[in-house]
Amino acid sequence: MAFLISLDARTKLLCVLLITALIFLVDKIPAAVCLLFFLIVFRLAARVPFRSAKFFINLSLLAVLIILLQMMFFPGTNYIVKPLFPSSFPVFGGIGSLKMEGFFLGSVIACRLFALMVLMPVFTETTSPHKIASGLCALKINYRTAFIITSAFNLIPLFIQEAGLIIDAQKLRGLDSLEKARGVRKPLFSGIKAYCGLLLPLMLGAMRKAQVSAVVMDSRAFGIYKTKTWLDKSVMKTSDFLFIFACIAFIACILVINYHL
Repeated sequence: MAFLISLDARTKLLCVLLITALIFLVDKIPAAVCLLFFLIVFRLAARVPFRSAKFFINLSLLAVLIILLQMMFFPGTNYIVKPLFPSSFPVFGGIGSLKMEGFFLGSVIACRLFALMVLMPVFTETTSPHKIASGLCALKINYRTAFIITSAFNLIPLFIQEAGLIIDAQKLRGLDSLEKARGVRKPLFSGIKAYCGLLLPLMLGAMRKAQVSAVVMDSRAFGIYKTKTWLDKSVMKTSDFLFIFACIAFIACILVINYHL
């Protein structure tokens, strides 16, 4: 964790972009599994905590759904189950099939999804928004653009905190529809109605905060100077170049596994 924090923001940004491109280039199951396994090991070594088990359970259910849909609708000739519904089944009898080609493609897509979920927090939780902005400006990106990008990272925890406050306020007023919507046996429309009651004050609060931020930035003459003075200037060290070299070597290994093995 300390090693990642000490790296320059440009190094981590470049490696994240390269690995993200690699995730979408991989199209074979062995390479996708190797990539996902390495990212999980790397995240554990970096001591970046995972989210709750419920989040991964929901993500696993989504992955299973993706695989089933690909097996049902992706064209192929190697059938696992055909027909999907027996001929004695009413209306849908004798139709549908599960194909091996769809299983391969769905597994790759699921590995991509998990890999992205594992990769991004390693970058966001080891790099402060201030360092991200400094690194983007070192790449000759306009500071206003860098400020917009880093503001998005700052607003995510604020939205989560604001949503918690809104839920607590609704509980104090005797509105427990959101808690009931989380039950297993509740209908779908009750959940939609409950979350609409959460999203409306959340959006109004976000718009109000955006207006206050705009007034504060105008009062401080934001953007009047073309350049910005940084307290911690972004500097590339030897460790940064070594990390980039290791990242490129890893990408080359995954590509060899994907295209030649």
